[in-house]
Formats: sequence, structure tokens, C-alpha cells
Amino acid sequence: MTDATTSALTAKQARFIQEYLLDLNATKAAIRAGYSKRSAQEQGSQMLAQTAIKAAIDAAKVARSERTEVNADWVLRRLAEEAEADLADLYDSNNDLKPIDEWPEIWRQGLVAGLEIDALYEGTGEDRRQIGRIKKIKLSDRLRRLELIGKHVSVNAFQEKVAMSGVEGLADRIARAKLRNGSDG
Repeated sequence: MTDATTSALTAKQARFIQEYLLDLNATKAAIRAGYSKRSAQEQGSQMLAQTAIKAAIDAAKVARSERTEVNADWVLRRLAEEAEADLADLYDSNNDLKPIDEWPEIWRQGLVAGLEIDALYEGTGEDRRQIGRIKKIKLSDRLRRLELIGKHVSVNAFQEKVAMSGVEGLADRIARAKLRNGSDG
């Protein structure tokens, strides 16, 4: 926030803005900023409705994006990289799972939601020996990434409702056209 922005706000409001930027939860931000728990939801909602506070939050978000270099372009590039990541990159030429430190970075940064390795044994007692391992990879939701890309680039590939404009009175126009055609012929 700039000095001009913060000078118009109370210390508590400025603190609310800082806290709000942590998790975008107005109620929690109000509590952390010193408002009572009983009135925090109402206070948070009222503050978000104030033009000066909305402007300060927007300015702080822009500054944070510039500082971190995370913006819409970065998010879209990242989603595209994740959507295009090849699962085959996790396996060696013998179709065995590579050690994690040999995985491409994109896979190590969240595409794999879990990895489970179980040993397979045969025999009992002193004759028991490991004969293999089962490796299970749980992947994160790649379809969700495609949905986010689709929404971001406005292809409407995942639009749940289709809005049509210019169809008001269409039924009346069709009925009138039928009457004209019927009376002409």
C-alpha cells in the first residue's frame, strides 16, 4: 500500500488489509486485525464494501504480483506446462519408476499427489525374502487444470450455462412469420 492510500485509513483498517491479503478471508482478517469475534463477519463485510479499502486491497495485490512476478500469464503458463507434462518422464527404459530426484521439476512441484511403495515378500520366518515392490503414484487432478485453462482463455469449453442474446420475442416473430406465409400461400 502506498503512503497516500494508508493515510486515509485507520491503523485497524490498514491491518485488516494486510491480514486479508494472507488468505482473502474477511472474517478471519477482521479478527486478526483486532475486531471482536462476535462482530468480525459483519466488520469484514463492511470493510470490503468501502471504496478506499477495496482500492487499497487491489493496489496491494498488484504490488504483490509485481514483487513475486506471479500474474495471469505466469498462472496460465504453469497450468499449460502441468497439463502437457508427460507421465512417461517418470519412468526409465525398463519401465521402472525413476528416483524422485530424477523426475522433471514440473512433476516434483505438485503433479504427483502421493507416492506409495509397498514391498512384496515370499516365504515365512527366516525364509522370508523380498521379491519385489509395488509402486503406486497418485496424480493430482489434471482435468481441473484444463478447466482452469479453458476458463482463463475464455474458450467457454467448460461453461455450464449458455447465454443467448437477441432471442427475446423469437417465438412471437416465428408465429407472425407463419401467419404471413400461411396467408400468402
